[in-house]
Amino acid sequence: MGAFLEQPQFVSVGTANPPNYYSQTELLDLIPVREERIRSIFLNGSIEGRHLVLPPVDADGTLASETQRELLQKHRVEGLTLACTALAECLDKGGYDVRDVRYLCCVTSTGWLTPGFSALIAERLGLALDCGRLDIVGMGCNAGLNGLNAVASWASLRPGELAVLLCVEVCSAAYVFDGSMRTAVVNSLFGDGAAALAVVSGPPRDDRPTVRRFESRLIPEALRAMRYDWDDTHGKFSFFIDPDVPYVIGAHAEGVVERLLAGGGVRRSEVTHWIVHSGGKKVIDAVKLNLGLSDHDLRHTWGVLRDCGNLSSGSFLASYKRLLAEGVATAGDHGVMMTMGPGSTIEAALITW
Repeated sequence: MGAFLEQPQFVSVGTANPPNYYSQTELLDLIPVREERIRSIFLNGSIEGRHLVLPPVDADGTLASETQRELLQKHRVEGLTLACTALAECLDKGGYDVRDVRYLCCVTSTGWLTPGFSALIAERLGLALDCGRLDIVGMGCNAGLNGLNAVASWASLRPGELAVLLCVEVCSAAYVFDGSMRTAVVNSLFGDGAAALAVVSGPPRDDRPTVRRFESRLIPEALRAMRYDWDDTHGKFSFFIDPDVPYVIGAHAEGVVERLLAGGGVRRSEVTHWIVHSGGKKVIDAVKLNLGLSDHDLRHTWGVLRDCGNLSSGSFLASYKRLLAEGVATAGDHGVMMTMGPGSTIEAALITW
C-alpha cells in the first residue's frame, strides 16, 4: 500500500544569494586580467554576472588576497547566512515551521566544517533536537542529486514527515587570483548561493512532482578531470577543471538518461521538462547535442548560468524554481533532473507530476 500511495514529493523550494552582484566586465577589472585569451573566457561563457562575496579592494583597485583561514571563515559565515535564508523561504512557501523539519541533508563543496552546516543550522534556527541530519561534503556539483536520493529515501520511510535538502555553496571561498588560465576558468564560472527543497511522502498530488527513480554513472577514467586540491604555491586549496570535461560528460549523458527512463517505463519523447545543472556553456552544449535537446528545453539551465553562473550543487534547484514560476507543469508530465561533477560523475532523477 505505502509503496504506491505514499511517495516522496517535492513540496516547495527556496533560494538565496549574497547581495553583491558583479558583471563579468566588473570582475575583469577587479582581478585584474590583462591577457586577451583569458579575458575572452569571462566574456564568452554565456554569463552576464554573478552574486559573490569578494574581499575588499586594495589601494591599487584590485581585490585583496585572502588566506585559507579567511576563505574557510567566509565559507562558514556566509554559507550559514545563505543556508538559513534559503531554508526560510522554502519552509514559508510550503507552509511549514522550522520545528517541522524532521530530516536535514546539507550539501557543500566549498569548504570543510566540523561540526557541519546541518548542526550549525540546527543551533541557529532551533531545529528539533531529534531531527535527523546528514552532511555531504566534497562531492562537487553533482552532489545535489546524491543528497536528494538520501532525502527521498528517508521521506519514503516516514510518510507525512518533512525532509529537506539544502545545498550551500560559497564558491568565492574557493577562488585563487593569480591570472593563470587554470584559475581563470574557475573564477569566470562559479557564483555563490544556496537552495533548499522540501520533500514529503504522501498520496500523489497533481501540484507536486513525485520522485520516481535515480540513476548514476561514474566515469573513473576522468577521475582527475575535476578536483579541489592543495596548491603549494598559494598555500590554499584550488579548484581545477580539465578542458575535456564537457566532452566526457556529453559522451556519457545519453546512456544515463536511457537507463533512467527505461527503469521508469518512460519514453524520451514523453519527457516534457529538463532540469540540468548549469555547469558552463560547453557542458550545456555537450548535453544538448548528445541528448538532442533544444535551447527551449534547457531554457532554465541557460537562464541560471546567465544570471548566476555555476552555483555548484544547488544549480539544478535554481532551475527547478524557475520552471515552477512558469506554471507550465501539469499532471502527468515527466521531468528529468541531471547533475554532473567530479569523479567524473553524472547523476539523474526521474520526476512525474
